Amino acid sequence: MVKFGYTIYYVADVDSTLLFFETAFSMKRKFITDEKDYGELDTGATVLSFASHELGKSNFQGGYISASDSKEPLGVEIALVTDDVALAHNDAIKFGAVELKAPESKPWGQVVSYLRCPSGILLELCTPVGS
Repeated sequence: MVKFGYTIYYVADVDSTLLFFETAFSMKRKFITDEKDYGELDTGATVLSFASHELGKSNFQGGYISASDSKEPLGVEIALVTDDVALAHNDAIKFGAVELKAPESKPWGQVVSYLRCPSGILLELCTPVGS
């Protein structure tokens, strides 16, 4: 059986990206290498992790599109579920995120907002589906 284990984003600064998630959302740092080129957050069963662009370049000889260098957000996001989207949204902005879309209620009852993290990652904040 195949199991979803990791999401890894390549970023310019692994340590500061971890710090953003720690301060904005009270997440806990699980691990960071001595070289600070790879780190993980304690997010439950699936690991959210970050690796340096240097590490990414060593994995992909042809290169890739960096979220921090792209003018527009990439077509992939991290979705964080919370009961208070407005509070989490405002906290993220306080710690350097840029608002893309303020919290809004969706027709199916979910509240959703979109931000771009200081590292360029597209971030969705949302209430649980069906809440």
